[in-house]
Amino acid sequence: MGKGRYLIKRFVYIVFVFFIISILMFAIYKAMPGDPVVMMLGDIQSSMKPDAYQALYEQTKEMLGLNQNVVVQYFVWIGNMLTGDFGFSTQYKREVIQIIGAPMTNTIMLNLFAMVVVFLISIPLGIATAVRKNGVFDKAVQVLTIVGYSIPAFIIALLAIFAFAVKIPIFPISGLKTAGSNAAGLQEALDMLWHMTLPVLVMSVSGIGGITRYVRAAMIDVLRMDYIKTARAKGLREKTVIYIHAFRNALIPIVTITTWWIIGLFGGSIVIESVFLIPGLGKMLIDSLMQRDFSVVLTMQMFYVVLSLCGNVLMDIAYTVVDPRVRLEN
Repeated sequence: MGKGRYLIKRFVYIVFVFFIISILMFAIYKAMPGDPVVMMLGDIQSSMKPDAYQALYEQTKEMLGLNQNVVVQYFVWIGNMLTGDFGFSTQYKREVIQIIGAPMTNTIMLNLFAMVVVFLISIPLGIATAVRKNGVFDKAVQVLTIVGYSIPAFIIALLAIFAFAVKIPIFPISGLKTAGSNAAGLQEALDMLWHMTLPVLVMSVSGIGGITRYVRAAMIDVLRMDYIKTARAKGLREKTVIYIHAFRNALIPIVTITTWWIIGLFGGSIVIESVFLIPGLGKMLIDSLMQRDFSVVLTMQMFYVVLSLCGNVLMDIAYTVVDPRVRLEN
């Protein structure tokens, strides 16, 4: 009953925050300079008579719903969004729902691969450095992790492109498929994975650095506890003490930082997608901002808002999974 009441309260909270942020985002983008209708019509004005262009302008404005006052525009927009209608893209001349599928798939795949790489490396590495605290291995890893999460992602991306796509041409420099390729099936999937390897590795660098240090710090704190000393005194194997007793109790701070890192990863992929020219949500967001395509921009922003709000709830639920003593209603 407590969990059900908690989830209902969190759902109400999510809905409330969602609407507040949607109002703020809508107001911000409406206040930005630029006319979406003019951007959509492009250079057609030079080839039309003024009266004909004005008539076309008014027709397009009405089609986009921009002939109504801002309050009505907001309620129409939010109502359509909640029913799955994300509006009309002035840049692509198509419904947003028709153009968002492929970029969203690319972004999700890119981030999922990056998460897998980060977790496979950072968690064992953090545990190993905690067990070997202040040793040569620990100090070497600490230096590398500090460098990893201190350097901006776009600098790492440029260095990686120079090293592994220019000097040593192992990986392609941009895109998700070989130009002119007609590959299909397994060959197409392998080609995409080959193109994604370098962006995924670049995205993983800061995550490996940050999460390794959090895992290390959490494990060091737990390994000092009396129950760990007791477990060792009972003659339990060292691997059992570390991976069963210590690591499980170190998971709560790890869950916290991991959840926020995952949420931030989707936002951070904007830079990587722009550098590597990957047709994902990040590149689409940048292009849409430049073209004043507010329907696409608002859809992208609200996606990140929902991701953040749901991430907080999933983080709380994860607490109860890793530590049954934690009660959601508290």
